[in-house]
Amino acid sequence: MTSDFRLDFIQFALATKVLCFGEFKTKAGRLSPYFFNTGLFNDGSSLRELGQFYAKAIVQSGLTFDMLYGPAYKGIPLVSSTAVALAETGRNFPYCFNRKEAKDHGEGGSTVGAPLSGRVLIVDDVISAGTSVRESVETIRAAGAEPCGIVISFDRMERGTGSVSATDEVQSRYGIPVLSISTLDDLARYLGPRPELAQQLQSIQAYRQKYGVRT
Repeated sequence: MTSDFRLDFIQFALATKVLCFGEFKTKAGRLSPYFFNTGLFNDGSSLRELGQFYAKAIVQSGLTFDMLYGPAYKGIPLVSSTAVALAETGRNFPYCFNRKEAKDHGEGGSTVGAPLSGRVLIVDDVISAGTSVRESVETIRAAGAEPCGIVISFDRMERGTGSVSATDEVQSRYGIPVLSISTLDDLARYLGPRPELAQQLQSIQAYRQKYGVRT
């Protein structure tokens, strides 16, 4: 029986303490019963495994693309490890990432790596306000390429400033799909059969009832 990589990812995030439970204030001022921080994938082993999870989500989606793009700064190790993981499965794609400031000497330009062209898949950690997505889309289109999707590690599935989630807003605004390794639904599925985590599940369900979006 094939394992569910989405649940495997939740277990991986818990083991690395990237995902933890408690009481955390979000940027929106909400008190969340969990916190997810991809910045804590901060050693070679965890980054390698993270890239493999991104690759699995991308391959399973069936999305066709020509290259990968990672927005600085967090997207740089993410797109690099994802490109390596895809290459290890026989899918070798070029990739690049942007500079925060354009370089006017040496090779110059605003991106590092392969030239942006064709259908470009953006690799990022999460989507909150959507600022990073907007900047990525503008960079890609300015180069004459076309963004064809975004892949993130975790979808909180909660409302933004309006009635839909940040990922739904991005999909509607730019007309591109948002893929994710795992979602809040997957976290609830992981917690469900574990009685020792019943309190955490109850807190997450209450939080989702208050701030979540309907699927």
